[in-house]
Amino acid sequence: MTAFASSRPARRTAYVPSAALVPEVLRGSVLAVARMISRAEAGYAEAAEALAEIYRHGGKAHVLGITGVPGAGKSTLVAALIRAFAADGHKVGVVAVDPSSPFSGGAILGDRVRMSEAAQSCQAFVRSMATRGHLGGLARATLQAVDVLDAAGYSPIIIETVGVGQDEVEVVTAAHTIVVLSAPGLGDDIQAIKAGILEIADIHAISKSDRPDASATVAALRGMMSLGPARPGSDWQTPVLPVSSLSGERINELKDAISRHWDHLRDSGELRERERSIGRTRILGTARQLFQDRFKRDTGELEAHVQAVVSRTTDPSAAACLLLGWDNEVLA
Repeated sequence: MTAFASSRPARRTAYVPSAALVPEVLRGSVLAVARMISRAEAGYAEAAEALAEIYRHGGKAHVLGITGVPGAGKSTLVAALIRAFAADGHKVGVVAVDPSSPFSGGAILGDRVRMSEAAQSCQAFVRSMATRGHLGGLARATLQAVDVLDAAGYSPIIIETVGVGQDEVEVVTAAHTIVVLSAPGLGDDIQAIKAGILEIADIHAISKSDRPDASATVAALRGMMSLGPARPGSDWQTPVLPVSSLSGERINELKDAISRHWDHLRDSGELRERERSIGRTRILGTARQLFQDRFKRDTGELEAHVQAVVSRTTDPSAAACLLLGWDNEVLA
């Protein structure tokens, strides 16, 4: 069964408790998966226990991050990868993160229509998700959506990030394999270094490989990669692959490189450390979000400290410690 989550309003049906959705998610029900992801994104307290149960059933999927600057063609590449992995019998899941509308807070769908045909012709589930002001290229519920897809049997699960350059690096702590997509003609040959995302790549892909200036970008990146492994402590040699998402040229080569990296992580033992990094980031990110949410709901205590900081009767560090219930000496 295939699915492509759209912005069309769903038919009104009786509310199904989240706990009742868990067995359906584990059986791979597309409707249950869509509902549970919606509840994660909305932050329903009622869904928290169900999402925790779903998390305990995951941990099997290969999570792939696709990132890069705007205009590189990430959505078109994701559509091509859906077809390539589906042709090998994989059940592909995609969480495509978009900027939020400044008015409604919803996702600006952008080029998601390019994925719809791929999702409809393959055993794929594609969900577009708004950042809702969350920095770092991902949405708040991105990893919970990955948990749901993981438990439902999807693998690989592709996270396509917003495409915001330097703030994009959060994806490195959310995925096992990172593909950084660049395009010729978006700047000089060292633009990738300026973007601040060169070092997070496990695989570099250069889109629009049929363009005459693509070879210069490929040569520049290969020269940089020849200096040594991009990741400290890893002996993985980051490949640089020119591809054409529209014609399909070398997409299978990219797919094979992604699969080789997954095998490398498991065979070398690096997968365990990446899982630890993902877990550590999720704990700290959740703690930060819970802290912020508390004072969004009850602004009185926060505003008292804001006034003290503005009037210079205290400093921001001391105010933060008081909000946390910490002794100010912890900063010493």
